[in-house]
Amino acid sequence: MGGVPKLTRADAVAALRNPLALIAARWTPDPRTVRRAALAALVMSVVIVVTGGAVRLTGSGLGCPTWPTCTDDSLTTTRAMGFHGVIEFGNRMLTYVLCAAVGWAIVAARAEKPWRRSLTRLGWAQFWVVMGNAVLGGIVVLVGLNPYTVAAHFLLSSALIAVATAMWQRTREGDGAPRPLVGQAVRQLVWFLVAASGLLIAVGTVVTGAGPHAGDSREVNRIPIDWETVSKLHAVLAWIVVTLTFALWFVLKAVEAPKGPMDRTRDLFLVLLGQGVIGYVQYFTHLPEALVGLHMLGSCLVWIGVLRVLLSLRERPAAGLDLPGPSAEVPLGTRA
Repeated sequence: MGGVPKLTRADAVAALRNPLALIAARWTPDPRTVRRAALAALVMSVVIVVTGGAVRLTGSGLGCPTWPTCTDDSLTTTRAMGFHGVIEFGNRMLTYVLCAAVGWAIVAARAEKPWRRSLTRLGWAQFWVVMGNAVLGGIVVLVGLNPYTVAAHFLLSSALIAVATAMWQRTREGDGAPRPLVGQAVRQLVWFLVAASGLLIAVGTVVTGAGPHAGDSREVNRIPIDWETVSKLHAVLAWIVVTLTFALWFVLKAVEAPKGPMDRTRDLFLVLLGQGVIGYVQYFTHLPEALVGLHMLGSCLVWIGVLRVLLSLRERPAAGLDLPGPSAEVPLGTRA
C-alpha cells in the first residue's frame, strides 16, 4: 500500500469549503463502486419502507410518542416503553443508515472521473427527499398517525425510490443525449403504465388509511370510507396494470424491440403476478400482518420494475459519441 498523502493547511481550508471536491481530487472510484453505491441507496430506500410498515403492523407507530426525541425527557427509547418503543426508535435509527447510503452514493458519484454532474444531482435529490420525509415522519407522530400524513409519508418514500432507481440506471449509462429504442406509440403505452402504477400506489395508501392496521394499539383516526370498497378499486387498478404490462410485452414482441425492454417487461410481469397472489391471499385471510408486510415490499418492487421498463426504452452513449441507433431508422413502434 502507498503512503497516506499529507494534508496541508490549504488542504484543510479546502476541505472545509468543499469536502467533496477534496475527496474527488484524491480518490477515483472504480465504476463498479459507483454502481454499487447507487444500488445500496436504492436497497436502503426499500428497506426503510418495509421497516416503516413493520412499525405500523406491530402497532408501534407511537412507540416514541414525540419527535425529534423519543420522549419529552429522553432522546432514545426507555425500558418502560417496551417492545413498541424499540421498534419505533429502531426505524428512526435506520434513517441514519439510509442517509449514510445516500451520502456514499453522492461521494462516489462526485469522485468518479470524469465527473458526471447529473449523477451528483440525483444523489443530492435523494438526500433532500430523505430530509423532507424525515420531517414528515416527525409530523406523522406529532399529529397522532393522521392517515393522510401517513399516506403522504409513503408517497414521498415512493418518490425517493424513483430517484434512487434513476440514479442506479444512470450509473450504467453515459451522458450522451438519450436515443429512443422504440417508437412513439410504445413510449406512450409505457407512460400509461407508469401513470396507472402511480395511481395504484396512491389508492393503496387510501386502503391503508381506511383499513384495520392503524399503526398503534390506541384509538387512531381513520379515513372515513369503507376500506373493502377501496380495496376492490385497488384490485381493478392492479388488473389494469397487469393488462397494460401484458399488452406491452406483445407489442414489443411484434415490433422486434431490443432485448432490454423485453427483459424488463418480463421481469415486471413476474413481479406483478407474485404481488397479485399476495394481495388476494391477504384480502381473503383478513389482512394478516406478515402478508401485509410482504405486500408493501411487493409494492416497492413493482414500482421499481415499472420505472426500469420506462428507463429501458432509451440508451445513453458516452458523451461525444455519435453511434447509429434506431432513431435514425424507421421508428420501431410504427412497424407492423
